[in-house]
Amino acid sequence: MKVPFLDKWLGRRTDEPGAGLAEAFEQNPDGVAELLSECELLRSEAATAGLELDDSVASLEALDQLTPHWRDDPEMLPWLGNDAGLYLGTVLVRTVPGAVWHVWPGGHPVVRLASGREIHVVGAGLDWAVSGAPELSQVYAEAAEA
Repeated sequence: MKVPFLDKWLGRRTDEPGAGLAEAFEQNPDGVAELLSECELLRSEAATAGLELDDSVASLEALDQLTPHWRDDPEMLPWLGNDAGLYLGTVLVRTVPGAVWHVWPGGHPVVRLASGREIHVVGAGLDWAVSGAPELSQVYAEAAEA
């Protein structure tokens, strides 16, 4: 995938961690959204378990049913949780009318609903990866009805 702003973003030095992502988002929100939706580790783990992630609500429900083998690997746990949150955000943006990605100035990606409410998807993904709660499908359902 060719993302035009990536070379500039990676070469940029800033005092604030994540500021490069926020700036890149301002310049190319669609490109950053595409980058956020990759979730390679989560997609790989799901594929190993026989689950294809198709960016649907049903795939969130299926993820909630996976045996959490990643909890045995403390190095993988935060990365998988981050990917789970980004995947949750991707499903929200693609299926909930008016939901969009937003990146805070410090580089923290959230999903902003049409109501203005922001869903901290990465935090939800980390909670899910560590403890299984709240379930990704539950976070989705609560956001979708707002």
